[in-house]
Amino acid sequence: MEQNVTKNITAKDEILEVLQKYFSQCFDKDNNFNFEKFKKELQLQDVNFSKESYTLDWLGKSYARLLATDSATTLLKEDKEWNNKGENKTSQNLLIKGDNLEVLKHLSNAYYNKIKMIYIDPPYNTGNDDFVYQDDRKFTVEELSKLAGVDEEKAKRILDFVNSKSNSHSAWLTFMYPRLYIAKQLLKEDGVIFVSIDDNEVAQLRILMDEIFGENNFVGSIAWESKTKSQNTKDSYNKLQTKVEYILVYTRKDGKRFNLIQKGKKQYPMIDDKGKYREYPLEVMNADDIRGRKTMIFEIEGLYPPEGKQWKLGQETISIFKSRNDLFVRDGRIILKMRPEDEKTEITEPFWGFLDKNIGTAESAKKELSTVLNNSKHGFETVKPVNLIKRLIFHATNSNDLILDFFAGSGTTGHAVMQLNAEYGGNRKYILVQIPESVDPKKNKTAYDFIKNELGIANPTIFEITKERLVRAARKIKEEIIDKKIAEIEIKIKELEAQSDLENNQKEIERFQKEINVLKNQDLGFKIFETVPIWEGYEFKAEVFEEQLNLFDENKLTEEDIQMLLTTWKTYDGVPLTQDLNAIDLDGYTGYYHDTKIYLMFKGFEIKHLKKLLEEIDTNKDFNPATIIVFGYNFDSKTLREIAENVSSYMNKKSIDIDFIIRY
Repeated sequence: MEQNVTKNITAKDEILEVLQKYFSQCFDKDNNFNFEKFKKELQLQDVNFSKESYTLDWLGKSYARLLATDSATTLLKEDKEWNNKGENKTSQNLLIKGDNLEVLKHLSNAYYNKIKMIYIDPPYNTGNDDFVYQDDRKFTVEELSKLAGVDEEKAKRILDFVNSKSNSHSAWLTFMYPRLYIAKQLLKEDGVIFVSIDDNEVAQLRILMDEIFGENNFVGSIAWESKTKSQNTKDSYNKLQTKVEYILVYTRKDGKRFNLIQKGKKQYPMIDDKGKYREYPLEVMNADDIRGRKTMIFEIEGLYPPEGKQWKLGQETISIFKSRNDLFVRDGRIILKMRPEDEKTEITEPFWGFLDKNIGTAESAKKELSTVLNNSKHGFETVKPVNLIKRLIFHATNSNDLILDFFAGSGTTGHAVMQLNAEYGGNRKYILVQIPESVDPKKNKTAYDFIKNELGIANPTIFEITKERLVRAARKIKEEIIDKKIAEIEIKIKELEAQSDLENNQKEIERFQKEINVLKNQDLGFKIFETVPIWEGYEFKAEVFEEQLNLFDENKLTEEDIQMLLTTWKTYDGVPLTQDLNAIDLDGYTGYYHDTKIYLMFKGFEIKHLKKLLEEIDTNKDFNPATIIVFGYNFDSKTLREIAENVSSYMNKKSIDIDFIIRY
């Protein structure tokens, strides 16, 4: 089987997958969807099609939809030198350099339904934030007309619009739509997305997110007091002072609700590999209570509530604790491991910062960033406070969840994840994406000078500040939180060891030592990847040689190029970027595998290597590939036939299935 994966990487489309699963008869042999046939199928079920509906439309919407499903134009490249440093080698955190639309497409398979929380702080389109719509995709009028399903007159208007570097509402919506559309596919079923915005685009964003996420999944809008002082602007004399920004909150599915304010101050004296917790013996209540119901009387680990009583927590909540292995029985009682994120109030609070000044403002966030960067001037004007993002993460995630921010900016989200983990013993991971946007020395000399002079980067970009902030924040967290906690615990251990009743203190000492291990193993590193353009001239391999064809010259590819291809393919195949492939020696030829896939990428593959591969499959119980993937350009047709024939013969002999895929 042949695949052209490299030039056909697109984001997963959940809607299309559902249609293909339940209405396969509505697709033709080329996998094109026949909408008229689909309508007839639904009309048979008495579904009425109304021609009138409420919708958001703008010039460029069809183009935005096309961008959401268009193929990626880049490959993924690993920064091997950085990633092999001690603090980064085993890290599960990611910082990715590149256009976030491209990155989201690359992530869409490996991280499909894997992200618990997304926070983004996109351009507000204030007129002062330098937002203009730019797109490097080049379509002809005819191509766009066909791909977007619009007539050529409208296709021309769209292309004129997207090439005009506009900052209109339409331009902003065209920019946001494909990113949010793909982002939704990455969220877990119980995932949540937070989007910061201000008055300029909040109305448009709300309707756009209603369309993408569903109006029933709107949780609410947090009003954050971003400024405490009045701001004098050129048009402030006839308008209200803007001192509030908003955070729109949507869940992934089914209108799931959660709470956004902490319930009291609890102590969590115990710790395990998932973080801090307190033991909570499950309580019972009278069954004739006003809230009493039979569904609260059920079996838990062989135990029932006493006669006339019911459990205080329902089956759904108990099942969550069971799934986390946070429930056990001791002395005939049900004990729950209650963690900080479980302690949530039944009252939500939409106003943040008005009373609780610990959240911070945009001004305090700028000073906070400056402190992290050793009091250096950084030039960022729109920074979010760590405590603001920390609160969102605290209430929307559990201790092992994955958080994504694809408008990383100065890296506040990564900073907040690391700090929250250090404070509560969790193991949350982050993925940050930041485009290497050049810093204009005329518009932002402060940032330009900091990157060029202090960081020593010849061509200053915002990405370098993101990276440096994460490095210095990690160092600060280690010194000011982790090392301090470890020193305090070690003193407590010495005090317990000095007491005469050492035997009775041993359990407490072991608990403290476990807490030290958790603190020492905090993930303060991050791996770096970036997007790079697909090689010029990279096309399908021609079936028949034609002299006039400009064939791709595979001999120009370096080992680094092949490794980029391998990184891109493994991510497409669902392997997380932080998961290294295992190298396997096939009698002098190196293959790469993970789970059920093995990749054969380099030239020089001979029959002896194939023999060794089949031998490994036969004898190595830890090596069970269900798919063999080869880079077709580096294999001649004779070798490809030999591999296919021998694999087929082996499958028949062993009565197993192994797919053989040739990729270009």
